[in-house]
Amino acid sequence: MIKFMLNNKDIATRMPSGTVLLDFIRYHEHLTGTKVGCNEGDCGACTLLVGTLKNNELQYRSLTSCLTPLGNVHGKHVVTIEGLNMEGLNAIQQAMYDESATQCGFCTPGFVVSLAGFCLSGKQATTENAIAAIDGNICRCTGYKSIERAAAKVAQLMHNRQAEAPTAFLAEHGILPSWFAGIKQRLYSLQTQLDGELQSPTATEWVGGGTDVYVQKHDVMKEASIRFLFDDDQLKGIRQEGNKCIMGASTTVTAMSESPLLQQYFPRLADHIKLIASTPIRNIATIGGNLINASPIGDLTIFLLALDATLLFSNGEEQRACPLRELYKGYKMLDKDAGEQLVSVSFELPGADTVFNFEKVSKRTNLDIASVNSAICVSILHDTIAHVRISAGGVAPVPKLLDLTNAFLKGRSIDPSTIDQAIAIAQTEIAPISDARGSAAYKRLLLGQLMKAHFLTILENAMH
Repeated sequence: MIKFMLNNKDIATRMPSGTVLLDFIRYHEHLTGTKVGCNEGDCGACTLLVGTLKNNELQYRSLTSCLTPLGNVHGKHVVTIEGLNMEGLNAIQQAMYDESATQCGFCTPGFVVSLAGFCLSGKQATTENAIAAIDGNICRCTGYKSIERAAAKVAQLMHNRQAEAPTAFLAEHGILPSWFAGIKQRLYSLQTQLDGELQSPTATEWVGGGTDVYVQKHDVMKEASIRFLFDDDQLKGIRQEGNKCIMGASTTVTAMSESPLLQQYFPRLADHIKLIASTPIRNIATIGGNLINASPIGDLTIFLLALDATLLFSNGEEQRACPLRELYKGYKMLDKDAGEQLVSVSFELPGADTVFNFEKVSKRTNLDIASVNSAICVSILHDTIAHVRISAGGVAPVPKLLDLTNAFLKGRSIDPSTIDQAIAIAQTEIAPISDARGSAAYKRLLLGQLMKAHFLTILENAMH
């Protein structure tokens, strides 16, 4: 039995746990304000909010319901556009109306839900943060300036919140329905009633956030026997041990971006993370899923390859360490037994003389798969490259560590001649193919340009 709260209603269902939340909302609860769009997490028309109670703190995140299985909302609070409605327009809807920020209206519920997520997030009440909250929503007809103006008005609504809990503030000021003020206690009561974890003893599929697997085999997953990993606390968290960073396999991209540890060692982390998907996807996409799905252009894979990450696998009895650079044996082929589960990812934290940079080119800045992506981790000693690792995606059947290029660069100074020679060597290591994201020749050009961008960042860093 899957139990959760849906808006102001308690839900208990025996629907298959692999059913996507979008289908349950629309076809079983008949809440049709949530729209069916791309079914791939790209458009934001199906955006919902999910509230989770952790350590007595109620936290709301936006997510794409087209990729979220029912099993991942067990014991949580799900909010649809209907749950935000009041007698008249709520303040967020009124802002959209006042700024003429809607035309056909198909995308509007997703925008309103995402902006409500901003209000519930507790983030600083700035226009920039409000606009960032809707980076996963696409509007095909209105034009974004009117929507941005509406987002600015929504940010103004939150200016006087101070230390008050977002749910209490929003309910008290009539921005959202008054029943939001009692959700925390109701969710606590629900969680005390749950009979343990919702896990199948005979699972044939393992699911983290579902952002890839539900795109690849949506229909298969509905009836599959699933082990849900997303809420496994043993697979969560980011911690430091000595000079090593250890991240649980179910840690989300959002958790990475919010980690004080990673922010300390990666000053440009926020800029790098912005290039990875969108807010609703980052909220549910996991590190482990990105690595094990084995995409040749997985953003986190390229990120972690440059950091020379090591993976820890467990078969339930024994654990095994595997360098990420040795994981991929061919297209979608892994050095991993069927019974092994990824537990954690670790890497050495960069020193003061080390520069890390991540670059990505895609057809859209947000919500898109890379044409080519690349990362570099380089240590400079006495104006000479002491250690370097450059990784690249979209240029080979597997995520690629440019070994020959890295070997050439070691011990050299950074100058135009060195960079040109490194790019030439990199061209001999890659074998891109022409596909929907660009021709092979275009991808070769992109890798060269991204490598130049890396070295520009290194030189800028040296100047400071």
